[in-house]
Amino acid sequence: MTASPVVTEAARRRTFAIISHPDAGKTTLTEKLLLYAGVIDVAGSVRARRGRRDSTSDWMELERQRGISISSTVLRFEHHGMVFNLLDTPGHEDFSEDTFRVLAATDAAVMVIDAAKGVESRTRTLYDVARRRALPVVTFVNKCDRPGLDAIEVLDHVEAELGVAATPLTWPVGIFGDLRGVVDRRTGCYHRYRRTPGGATVAGEEVLDPVAAAALEGEAWSRAIEEVALLDATGLHHDEERYRAGQATPTLFGSALDNFGVGMLLDSLATLVPSPGPPPTVDGPHRSLDAPFTGLVFKVQANMDPAHRDHVAFVRVCTGRFERGMTLRRSSNGRQVTTKYAHTVFGNERETLDVGYPGDVVGIVSPGGVRIGETLYDGPAVELPPIPAFRPGLFAHVRAHDVSRHKQLRSGLEQLAAEGVVQLFRAGPQGPLTVAGAVGSLQFEVATYRLLHEYGAGATFEPLGVRHAREVTPSSAERLAALRGVRVLIRADGAHMAVFDTDYSLQLVQREHPELLADHRIS
Repeated sequence: MTASPVVTEAARRRTFAIISHPDAGKTTLTEKLLLYAGVIDVAGSVRARRGRRDSTSDWMELERQRGISISSTVLRFEHHGMVFNLLDTPGHEDFSEDTFRVLAATDAAVMVIDAAKGVESRTRTLYDVARRRALPVVTFVNKCDRPGLDAIEVLDHVEAELGVAATPLTWPVGIFGDLRGVVDRRTGCYHRYRRTPGGATVAGEEVLDPVAAAALEGEAWSRAIEEVALLDATGLHHDEERYRAGQATPTLFGSALDNFGVGMLLDSLATLVPSPGPPPTVDGPHRSLDAPFTGLVFKVQANMDPAHRDHVAFVRVCTGRFERGMTLRRSSNGRQVTTKYAHTVFGNERETLDVGYPGDVVGIVSPGGVRIGETLYDGPAVELPPIPAFRPGLFAHVRAHDVSRHKQLRSGLEQLAAEGVVQLFRAGPQGPLTVAGAVGSLQFEVATYRLLHEYGAGATFEPLGVRHAREVTPSSAERLAALRGVRVLIRADGAHMAVFDTDYSLQLVQREHPELLADHRIS
């Protein structure tokens, strides 16, 4: 039986995210994957109709100033007949919630590890998020051009910290700091690298058989082959079933800065990243890939194009065929969404997208109030599993610098809340949304910057001094509000949050009124 065009096209899609601890080289690797895919000719520039532009995924000005990724970005490119949708994620822990949303739109993750540091705290957190979403994870051990741990120590560290077996697909020849190349365990061949100035172009690569490799590298090759034999003896080989089950992570070694191993990683992703499969629905049964269109809104971003002050909803196509101009409906209220202005996104660059298939990410401009976690659908109503919200750990009063800019401030806050930059709360059922909640303090810094530069509304976020927060039911909220040391805030979506000024106030409620606390955690 011949597969439908939708199923055939879905089989060509590879949608994945890159996760790492800050400074492990995630953004550099992202750029170098584009280099090896032929999207850019020289690292730092892209092919565009109006000349060369920055290829960095950190498109927001504040990101460039701070040197960190704080906003997830979508990069789409083709390589060897495959369509890759690479979702770059924020590199700072304060934006864990944005990373979680991005992972909801992917089929796999690439975990980048610094060869000198192994698994770091942020890596551990992100891996746990990927595991909760049942995503298979590929590991790239980066910065092997610098002195670091022994390669076997890296494998041991991954297993000890993450509880998953690291199964090398490649193995370094030469010690970290003097990387000559890698052995491809799948073929037995030696891939010998030559540096290029600044890593700006594709690294020279020579593929040699074992005999030629032994003659060229001598002791370094012999040591690498002995270590590969040890890996074989201990059963550390790639097993597709264990990988898909989250019990093993295929591992490759290299240096994104010098372009070592990047090409092999890209080629491996074509086979390791699963193609899109039938998604589950809130009613339970999975929906076939060639069913009518459904898409999950996983990100909303305003002012990507400052000249037009537009809003873009990033939608992962889950089933069916997307066609620009089709009219969709929102799962939250059944209202229509027009798709006249639909784009494929490359950082902050856009091109009109006429057709999309499962796995693709569509940027819909001016989507009319669409919010993160909603399902857009064509045909009979259907809803995909929503994206859970994180519980804020920090709360602050928002104070306007200029009361005459109140409307601009309110508009900016509402948009930032729609994007998930902050959550907005009111102190009472009829009060204004003047309290902001965040997972980390950097979110307040980003909100302050964007309110001023995008909406002309200067504001200060004054900490409330909250020690703990718990989401509670409306009936419990009324009783909790009467207790000392407890305040109840109401989120813009109607959720009630009890906030505690001290450890003691929380402990007291847990001891004397445990029935009032309904602690909703991410599942």
